[in-house]
Amino acid sequence: MLEDSYGRVATDLRVSLTDRCNLRCSYCMPPEGLEWLPKPELLTDDEVLRLIRVGTTHLGITEVRFTGGEPLLRRGLPGLVAGTTALTPRPRTALTTNGIGLARMAPALAEAGLDRVNVSLDTLRHDRFEKLARRRRLQDVLDGMAGAAEAGLTPVKVNAVLMRGINDDEAPDLLRYCIERGYELRFIEQMPLDAQHGWRRDTMVTADEILARLEADFSLEAADADTRGSAPAELFHVRGARFPDGERATVGVIGSVTRPFCGACDRVRLTADGQIRNCLFAREESDLRALLRGGASDEEIAERWTAAVATKLPGHGINDPSFLQPARPMSAIGG
Repeated sequence: MLEDSYGRVATDLRVSLTDRCNLRCSYCMPPEGLEWLPKPELLTDDEVLRLIRVGTTHLGITEVRFTGGEPLLRRGLPGLVAGTTALTPRPRTALTTNGIGLARMAPALAEAGLDRVNVSLDTLRHDRFEKLARRRRLQDVLDGMAGAAEAGLTPVKVNAVLMRGINDDEAPDLLRYCIERGYELRFIEQMPLDAQHGWRRDTMVTADEILARLEADFSLEAADADTRGSAPAELFHVRGARFPDGERATVGVIGSVTRPFCGACDRVRLTADGQIRNCLFAREESDLRALLRGGASDEEIAERWTAAVATKLPGHGINDPSFLQPARPMSAIGG
């Protein structure tokens, strides 16, 4: 098992397939983008699949989520999904994406065995989307979500970040949109993971504020906390509302900063260049790529991986005065 010194066991592996992205979201990177990793530094498809296999067969990984950057930009993505779902034991598989190109790729991903998708959507207004993402691609994202649902990649989960004075008035509209289409909406507090290091606590829309905005239009009822487990989202039932399939409508709030859930964290991250990160905010990494390319055995890789997770800190430390933002931005870490 991938157990740390506080008794937490990592079973959820987030695999970043690329640091590249086709959007330039203002809370993630500058308009001109970033200096991407050189191709030789990226793990090959075979290397990615080998590490996933080591994780599932040696270390107890039961869920694999492919992330980026934007993972749909990775050539061979369906093959990576198919190789993962062919493993025994078979891990649950998911994909976190900005949705651009998803409408076209959803059938192939479903055929490869992908279970579901998470799609980022911060606004329903074309002008705001262009301001936030610096691209005119909102319709592509909406089409991607619909295409994923049609292909059976469900439940389609939607991740939204509210930013003060930009889109923080859209919380009720986003929830209505998702309920009508059967999407499971999750609002996420903005975290200090931007490449510009411009995050400020006083401009972040907090979980309490998100709930207040929703409760101006909806009546919410907290779901049973005992069923939350290691899930990062606090779930709420929307009274009187149902998804198209008849199930009670829900909305989630992920208070990563003001309501940290580090004590139940079960995630570990593999970057596109083969580094293990035991926390999204870790400032140290463990190099598995060098072991792969140096001829190490599966057992030696598993031993290095186990040691990396064992040193995980009790929490992300954002609320500590000594907190330092990780050197890598979100696009290079993977969500």
